[in-house]
Amino acid sequence: MSKLWGGRFETDVDKFAEGFNSSISFDSRMFAEDIIGSIAHASMLGRQGIIPHEDAEKIVNGLRDILADIQDGKVTFTVEDEDIHMNIERLLTERIGETGKRLHTGRSRNDQVALDIRMYMLKIIERTISEIKNLCDTLIKISENNMDVIVPAYTHLQKAQPSTLAHYMMAYCEMFARDISRFADCGKRTDSMPLGSGALCGTTYPLDREYVARELGFSSITQNSLDAVSDRDFLLEYLSCAAICQMHLSRFCEEIILWSTNEFGVLVISDSYSTGSSIMPQKKNPDMAELIRGKTGRVYGALISLLTVMKSLPLAYNKDMQEDKESVFDAADTLTACLTVFNGMIQTAEFNLKKLERSAGLGFTNATDAADYLVKKGLPFRDAHEVIGKIVLYCEKNGLAIEDLAIEQLKGFSQLFEEDVYGEISLKACVDARNLPGGPAPVSVKKHIGNMKGFLESL
Repeated sequence: MSKLWGGRFETDVDKFAEGFNSSISFDSRMFAEDIIGSIAHASMLGRQGIIPHEDAEKIVNGLRDILADIQDGKVTFTVEDEDIHMNIERLLTERIGETGKRLHTGRSRNDQVALDIRMYMLKIIERTISEIKNLCDTLIKISENNMDVIVPAYTHLQKAQPSTLAHYMMAYCEMFARDISRFADCGKRTDSMPLGSGALCGTTYPLDREYVARELGFSSITQNSLDAVSDRDFLLEYLSCAAICQMHLSRFCEEIILWSTNEFGVLVISDSYSTGSSIMPQKKNPDMAELIRGKTGRVYGALISLLTVMKSLPLAYNKDMQEDKESVFDAADTLTACLTVFNGMIQTAEFNLKKLERSAGLGFTNATDAADYLVKKGLPFRDAHEVIGKIVLYCEKNGLAIEDLAIEQLKGFSQLFEEDVYGEISLKACVDARNLPGGPAPVSVKKHIGNMKGFLESL
């Protein structure tokens, strides 16, 4: 099969090298974007009188038929035609004859590739944001159903202060909301139409780039043809956003894995998102959470891979850039799958609410509040910190909690203690008193949820 670019070549490409050079195995997923972009280009060529109007109509109709046939599974792509762009152009020429050869007027594969990947990534970004939004909706529902469930919050994986399950879930919701904002911002820089840049220095044909941009739904056109065909920043930005989002999922999975252990025992993962052991019949393994955690490295790898590809490339297009798509497509598929699985896993997980509340009462999580009690009585904080530290040491040696001590015992550490201390250091009081914006008090979490719902509804 002769190459569409083969005019200056005397011998065929080596068969193994031909397969090595081909990208059809992975860029075929952009068939719709390639055809839609070509329809807009052909229409513009006809409107501008660059090709006869009737030829433009014939090309457009032929492309629409090819799109329908591909969607119906009637088309087989070939390695010989290298990529999705050349496959479709050859199909068009075979179907409508010589007129099909006019399609590539005023266009290079360089700006065609740049157009297709931008169109495809805009669709991917929209899908990614939708999946994250679904997860945020789930976390909000869990939060609304557990506003008053007190749980221990940790630093250094040591119990620190009491919080609520709602506050905990909304912490992750806040992370994912930032992910949405990052992807949306990435979309703004992806939303620029590069067609008309040619191979690198534009074209002498009177193309109407703004018309093509409007037809394809772009909000702007690229401003420099050299940059337009060689820019992959928007892909790097997507991968960076994906890596951060995947990191958030991985952190959450780590907590779920810990919470589901016998030692913690505060969460049960649904059988639908667990697996068993081939030898140990009692096992119920959190494989989905572990896989999500593991796949984070895969997404990180995609980012590092493309950064490495791009790090020393001169202007303008270089074949190295063909290495952009596999890593980006894989990362996008991986993140989407992880978001979907995680959402189902957390939706169906069951929290042991009683054990969570019991756990919050252990580990002296009310120690800070006991110190604050003394501060309110007039003791400098550093002195109050020392008093409560001594009380905690005494309690640890005697297997007691602070609230287990009688008032006479507390007075032995400081005469400032009164009977009202017990009300001040109850877990509910500790949580309710933290009612600043962003705090765990139900009144604060309700405001946070309201703000988050407003953000999600604005998308």
